[in-house]
Amino acid sequence: MSVVNPFLKQSPYHSSTSDFASKYNQSSRISVKFTVSSSALASPVTLLNGSADLRIPERNEIRLGLPSKGRMASDTLDLLKDCQLSVRQVNPRQYVAQIPQLANMEVWFQRPKDIVRKLVSGDLDLGVVGLDTVYEYGQENEDLILVHDALDYGDCRLSLAIPKYGIFENINSLKELAEMPQWTAEKPLRVATGFTYMGPKFLKESGLKHVTFSTADGALEAAPAMGIADAIVDLVSSGTTLRENDLKEIEGGIIVQSQAVLVASRKSLVQRKGVLDAVHEILERLEAHLKAEGQFTVVANMRGSSAEEVAERILSQTSLSGLQGPTISPVFCKRNGKVSADYYAIVICVPKKSLYQSVQQLRAIGGSGVLVSPLTYIFDEETPRWRELLTNLGL
Repeated sequence: MSVVNPFLKQSPYHSSTSDFASKYNQSSRISVKFTVSSSALASPVTLLNGSADLRIPERNEIRLGLPSKGRMASDTLDLLKDCQLSVRQVNPRQYVAQIPQLANMEVWFQRPKDIVRKLVSGDLDLGVVGLDTVYEYGQENEDLILVHDALDYGDCRLSLAIPKYGIFENINSLKELAEMPQWTAEKPLRVATGFTYMGPKFLKESGLKHVTFSTADGALEAAPAMGIADAIVDLVSSGTTLRENDLKEIEGGIIVQSQAVLVASRKSLVQRKGVLDAVHEILERLEAHLKAEGQFTVVANMRGSSAEEVAERILSQTSLSGLQGPTISPVFCKRNGKVSADYYAIVICVPKKSLYQSVQQLRAIGGSGVLVSPLTYIFDEETPRWRELLTNLGL
């Protein structure tokens, strides 16, 4: 099995991951200190690479870590509810809850960074966090494995941003930034960031040799204007806050595209009883729901001489092909004492964005009595990510 985490293969700076893993033993601790510029709002940054020796604590419960507050927390609970996995919390002040549909499952509400840390320590088995949090606090730990890498909420990106004005006015790419003659050992590029692992790693691998890092309390976007930093590395959603503070993203400056993910401890999946079965059920529900989200079932009647003739008309329209194709069934009517099938019922699945176009096309080829209903689940024969997970675990 590769020593490189499967989730790290998605990282835009994955090329150096295997070198890192081969150079440093995972059981050793390497501490690297970065010099930072002095500022009333700045503090030194200490980076910790590698991981401690992990032992799975003895317990019978399966523990799932969920964000304790904020938009990520509410969106996670909504998703689980949509998957019929509602979290039952007796008291909103309690940090532990249950999911009745999953036997022996405890839900622990934690800060996202603590979820990752407790996955590494073995105090949690599963967790839902942003991908950026996994990268930042997982720090290439081989015990972390992505179970589902796209839960479709919490979208953002970790980016390098610089001012629009002054010496940066005509700088529009990371390459141009690295080639600026201003940055020397005596006067390095000053970067403010809360991402003290990914930020330095990314900029070093991007060819910026003279850089110092600082952390700042409050909004990082103010740091360049206050003279505390030349650039920032921070999470960006719409980019509005950057623009309103005269900052800009640059080409090649996106460190990682992030969204909510389901991450697990590899050791828990392999060693702790019931974890793999619980993950299988969670994956089945997540995959089926996310695939069905934004899809509609469209049912209509159509006159025709045969099912094949109706199918020809349907498939001539670009929006009516469905998932694998239309389902066509005869509609039996009794006229003058005789049973006949002059009409056929068709059933197709269409995306929400194409719904009106699909209905118009159905009408154009003779469809009538059109019924539309949202889909809740679409179960495949087998969940693709389940197969991938078993492969990654060597099972």
